[in-house]
Amino acid sequence: MADHAHSSDPAVQVQLDRLAALSPGRDILGLERIAELCARLGNPQLQLPRTFHVAGTNGKGSTCAYLRAILEASGRKVHSYTSPHLVRFNERIRLAGTLIDDALLAALLEEVLDEAADLQASFFEVTTAAAFLAFARIPADDCIIEVGLGGRLDATNIIPPPAVAGIASLGIDHEAFLLSPEAGTPDDPAMRIAWEKAGIVKPDTPVATLAYPPHVRDTIAAKVADVGATLFPEGDGWIVEAEGDAFRWSSKLGSVALPLRSQMAGLHQMRNAGLAIAMLRLAPGPRPTDAEIARGVAEAFWPARMQRLGAGPLADLLPDGTEIWLDGAHNLDAGLALVRQFEHEPRRIHLITGMLANKDPAAIVAPLAGRLASLTVVPVPGHEHHDAAAFGADAKAAASVADALGDLDVDPSREIVLIAGSLYLAGDVLSANRELPE
Repeated sequence: MADHAHSSDPAVQVQLDRLAALSPGRDILGLERIAELCARLGNPQLQLPRTFHVAGTNGKGSTCAYLRAILEASGRKVHSYTSPHLVRFNERIRLAGTLIDDALLAALLEEVLDEAADLQASFFEVTTAAAFLAFARIPADDCIIEVGLGGRLDATNIIPPPAVAGIASLGIDHEAFLLSPEAGTPDDPAMRIAWEKAGIVKPDTPVATLAYPPHVRDTIAAKVADVGATLFPEGDGWIVEAEGDAFRWSSKLGSVALPLRSQMAGLHQMRNAGLAIAMLRLAPGPRPTDAEIARGVAEAFWPARMQRLGAGPLADLLPDGTEIWLDGAHNLDAGLALVRQFEHEPRRIHLITGMLANKDPAAIVAPLAGRLASLTVVPVPGHEHHDAAAFGADAKAAASVADALGDLDVDPSREIVLIAGSLYLAGDVLSANRELPE
């Protein structure tokens, strides 16, 4: 699906318009086009610094954020490639700790697009090649690469064996792409998703994972064994133990002596931080100290993942003291994480949601059933989306998030507001509230 990228910089916008016109302008899987494109560019994927490769249905972006924050807390210069962006395309490519600037971004996209002209490369393949080119040319100590879709046939999987691979939370998403039957692949949907994600595992590569149900765990373990990699799973390898608003991390490779606290809310974020720590414990080369791990966990931030909105034009539409939470949750796994986040919240929830047409409305609404003070459905601008009728008789429609907020009657002592359902919607909310990711 196209990412509808826009930029206030004219030179960048020229290249983003070229990206938008690519054929096919949709998600496609396969490594042939990205391999040829990178070959034409001098194979920059072979010139990366120490690399961490992260897959998963949910939580992989947060895991990357924890990795980067801990590495930077230990004095390392870190490149990172993540997707999608929320407000500005530049968010996808971070060079030695700083978002790529417009001039370099425009030049890189132009260079890659010129080489991709006859390849029918996709939006994501071009942006991945541009990121690799930047990472190869600009010095850094480490490189963090987030898988875009799946793993096995994702464009990022052209990299050679990384220092460490990580697999975050697994759930059913992107069914049209990842559940199409192929010879020799698992029939069970959850096992098939796991099999696809485990496709990033390469020979002699240590792999850290979360804990999964037995059939999913066994699918990943079989892939790891097949390629001669090393598995370091949550549970048997490492654990996170919550202590109030903090947590402890311990493993068979040693423990972190200090309690760890994160500004990103929820037990699922503690586990994402735990996965990042596990990856760092497996990595060859310099390893962060306990104090650096604690500082990195505390400083890590990933926008629109249970983010409390600050002061701004949208927040000003509600009474003073109203809590407004923003989350990009758009599938059942993420919806269940929302339930766990609000498990002990006594106040009722005004839910404002907008979901893409290829997502299941029940994924977010059903887990919160019984907790809702109201349900308002808004469009996801620039994308095909569900209307209010898809969410049931209790849902009402609004033309925008601003309109939805303006129509709410909120008692801050008894109610909170949650905006969720799409990362594209979350980006629009951050932009409207003037909280741009940095």
